[in-house]
Amino acid sequence: MTDPIRPRRSVLFMPGANARALEKARELPADGLIFDLEDAVAPDAKVAARRAVAAALARGGYGRRELVLRVNPLDGEWGEADQEAAVQMPLDAVLLSKVEMAAQVREAVAGLDRAGASPGLALWCMIETPRGVLAANEIAAASERVTVLVMGTSDLGKDLRARDTPDRLALLTSLQLVLLAARAHGLTALDGVHLDLADDAGFAALCAQGRDLGFDGKTLIHPKQIAPANAAFAPRPDELARAERIIAAHDAALAAGNGIAVVDGRVVENLHVAAARRMLALAAAIAELAA
Repeated sequence: MTDPIRPRRSVLFMPGANARALEKARELPADGLIFDLEDAVAPDAKVAARRAVAAALARGGYGRRELVLRVNPLDGEWGEADQEAAVQMPLDAVLLSKVEMAAQVREAVAGLDRAGASPGLALWCMIETPRGVLAANEIAAASERVTVLVMGTSDLGKDLRARDTPDRLALLTSLQLVLLAARAHGLTALDGVHLDLADDAGFAALCAQGRDLGFDGKTLIHPKQIAPANAAFAPRPDELARAERIIAAHDAALAAGNGIAVVDGRVVENLHVAAARRMLALAAAIAELAA
């Protein structure tokens, strides 16, 4: 599946059992919403949460936000029914948790196909264990339905027995391996959540770090995190201005019979033009989403 350029700066987890949250989400400026039937829902509320999400989606009103359903593990009590229900909902994607091997992806795809999923229903995979990180390349390549890899940094840090430090030093190798796998297969990569809701400065720093590493956006657990994530993962005005200069200079160089140009003292080649065009396309998509 070809994954189009679309804003995924802020993707907010919404507890499927929380009716107030499902209602409020219609007004939030997040690029995407993940309706969570797994970690955020108690066992005795799983079935009711699935019905609540289905009813909320049927009512609509979520605008152009990307809509994703996180299902329970397929080898558990609720996963298969979650996936069958997802096919009947107006969703963009289904999110699988704790993906550790390509076989899990193929099993999920087979289930979606049996349930009659449309070709456009994508599959997102959470990478949140050491085995998942080491298998990220195979997971990314397992199906054309896979379009997004999502870092599960909380569970990963636990499994690594790592200290939770502001610089996330213990997680950097894992973050980069998953990002490499995503980019190798043309997929989106989303950074993990930040659990300390009182740590505004720390959250902003993690957004900046994730953007510097190359992530497309961040998964969130609270609406207060949306605005900082949107700002961090959007192209800055100075970046857009430079992108326009790069394209103009390169076009002028080609017209003059040259293969390269110089912008702000730096050589510009085809690869820089491609990056500039992608940045402008992302900015246009963000503007369209906000319209």
